Amino acid sequence: MKTTSRLWRWLGLIFVLSFGALGYLGWQIYLSAPPIPKQVVTADGDVLFTAEQIQLGQQAWLSAGGQQLGTVWGHGAYVAPDWSADWLHREAVTLGRMRAAEQSQGGRVLTDTDTAAVEQGVRTEMRRNSYDDSTGVVKVSATRAQAIREVAAHYDSLFGSDPKLDQLRDQYAMTAGVLPDAERRQALTAFFFWSAWAATTDRPGETGLSYTSNWPHEPLVGNTMSTSAAMWSMASIVLLLAGIAAMLWLHKGDGHEDEAAVPAADPLLGAKATPSMKATRKYFFVVIGLMLLQIAMGAITAHYAVEGQAFFGIPLAQILPYTISRTVHTQIGVFWIATAWLATGLYVAPLLSGREPKLQKLGVDALFWALIIVVLGSTITGWLGTLQHRGVDFSFWFGNQGLEFTSMGRFWQILLFVGLLFWVFLLGRALWPALKKPSETRGLIAMVFLSATCIGGFYATSLAWGQHTHYSMIEYWRWWLVHLWVEGFFEVFATAVVALIFTNLGLIRAASANRAIVAETIVFLFGGILGTLHHLYWTGTPTSVIAVGSVFSALEVVPLTLIGLEALQTWRRSKGVAWLGAYKWVILSFVAVGFWNTVGAGLLGFAINPPASLYYVQGLNMTAAHGHAALFGVYGMLGIGLMLFCLRGLYDRALHADRFLKPAFWSLNIGLAMMVFLSLLPAGIYQAYQSITHGLWYARSPAVIHSSVMETLVWLRVPGDIVFAAGSLFLGAYALYLLRRPASRAVPTGAIPAGVQR
Repeated sequence: MKTTSRLWRWLGLIFVLSFGALGYLGWQIYLSAPPIPKQVVTADGDVLFTAEQIQLGQQAWLSAGGQQLGTVWGHGAYVAPDWSADWLHREAVTLGRMRAAEQSQGGRVLTDTDTAAVEQGVRTEMRRNSYDDSTGVVKVSATRAQAIREVAAHYDSLFGSDPKLDQLRDQYAMTAGVLPDAERRQALTAFFFWSAWAATTDRPGETGLSYTSNWPHEPLVGNTMSTSAAMWSMASIVLLLAGIAAMLWLHKGDGHEDEAAVPAADPLLGAKATPSMKATRKYFFVVIGLMLLQIAMGAITAHYAVEGQAFFGIPLAQILPYTISRTVHTQIGVFWIATAWLATGLYVAPLLSGREPKLQKLGVDALFWALIIVVLGSTITGWLGTLQHRGVDFSFWFGNQGLEFTSMGRFWQILLFVGLLFWVFLLGRALWPALKKPSETRGLIAMVFLSATCIGGFYATSLAWGQHTHYSMIEYWRWWLVHLWVEGFFEVFATAVVALIFTNLGLIRAASANRAIVAETIVFLFGGILGTLHHLYWTGTPTSVIAVGSVFSALEVVPLTLIGLEALQTWRRSKGVAWLGAYKWVILSFVAVGFWNTVGAGLLGFAINPPASLYYVQGLNMTAAHGHAALFGVYGMLGIGLMLFCLRGLYDRALHADRFLKPAFWSLNIGLAMMVFLSLLPAGIYQAYQSITHGLWYARSPAVIHSSVMETLVWLRVPGDIVFAAGSLFLGAYALYLLRRPASRAVPTGAIPAGVQR
């Protein structure tokens, strides 16, 4: 039998080296981030903006909805513009018009040569880096200063209440008076200018390469894809193909190991719920409730792409504007998935160890109500803060920080961090007897506990930025949380739990599962940790981020190609065993995870990950297609599968209305496929064509977003949304049916049959 000790050493080495490299590159991002000038002045010395205004403008934008209201540098929502690209285009057009007017004074008609000279002059002027490192001052010409003032006036009116822009606000799904305070609107224009200035101004010592590596695509200022982006994209494709070939070869080489002998009867049939296990039931019912809320908010948010401030004629935006509905949709999605996984950990820990620690039920109950307080509190204060325009301090501490997938105020983040540490404590004390006792599954149990520890500890990255942190560094730390916490350690935790479930059901051998989980974690973290950088290509980072991010994000996809095959093999093996019919929808949920891992995370993920692709599609619906398929298809279905497994043990077998699970499973998966492939993906491809042809500003403009093609594609979401929602209602009906029935009785501590531990 092969030992896993060498694999564990490799895992530790890769973990340390990868995080060391990620930390080093974070330091390089900090050093090379676009400078925030102390002043932006005209040649005559008139001050346009100050550093304080730029920083206050960043806070003002985030408090007004931030990444839930358009994007900056491509991260955020998809209905309103990317404000960096929009400012850049407006300034270039305005400056070009003014320069042309100067050339045509006296009635002179401009020739094609004159027009070309004007266009070249605009490119040269906007790309020239006039930042003085010694004084911290950026100087612009008098004509450009006038163009900046004109563009700033547009945004001042847009984020205010100017009735002339009501139609445009409706197209952007904005309400009037998003920023009532005139000082903050002026500061907002300073931040938008700075984000566009960094996107077009050449880096010091570079020619034709801006701080954002020439993102966004904007021909007027010479923003075209860089050579490094093209070269590293080709390298990533080669590495992807080589990695898949290597994994398939290794997988085939390990395919001759003896399969597990499936037991004649269900090994878990005699395992009754302990008090703390039974206490997890309420977690799962809340999971279903939150999922229904998320789906409702998703339907409203999607409809705002057609009616910016109404829902089928109802003026819903007066109490539930787009920024709030989208915030709830994205944040609640993370909440219910994470809750399902946390509850699964609390359920399986006593099941694995065979005993229940003292006062464990009290801890599980306390954690539940703490999570309820965080979910409800952060949602309510975020809603009130946005509606009542409470300001930047309230938004940061209690309301909506304006950051996608991590929008709750800092106060709620601190409470959640404490709650996660408490969860790790509860999990660890319940697993400790199993960790101390030598067994075939101890390696898997150790992986569950280590990944849980990382889940609790790494949520600290949500506390790494402050109100005045540079926007490049906010994005760096935010993706530590979104990519490494949600997509990284939670996935390792859930994968280890699934392996333990299959081991205890006798579907796979414990020794095989031990080696497989460590090996898969090595491969996943090898690509996944540094693959985080593919989110940061265009956020004011050095070109080394493009090189490292493109290579390792390609390797992220490699293990996903095998997950679908492994899940399918497990399902085929289980079909011939009668007693496994009780776990049919649990196993099929894990099969669905394998499918969506390959299609949603792998295929659609790699479609946008290479720099040459992401250069044109960042901030477009291609990202939304990948996000929906991966977030719900992988993490959502995984949470549902884990929930169904736990509920199977929490209620007597005869009480489960499995007739609801079949339509629930197929409706959820078919509805998701319809949503992605009939609407989101075609919309993303259409926008990508416009982005490549005209520039990102145009792909995000009302001319495209509200074109007949895009609005038709939005309406094509409706059939998929209906099917998807029906699946969630069937799942809710299954839960309600259980609630009407008596739960299985708890057994005394330590009464779990020893045979359960394998």
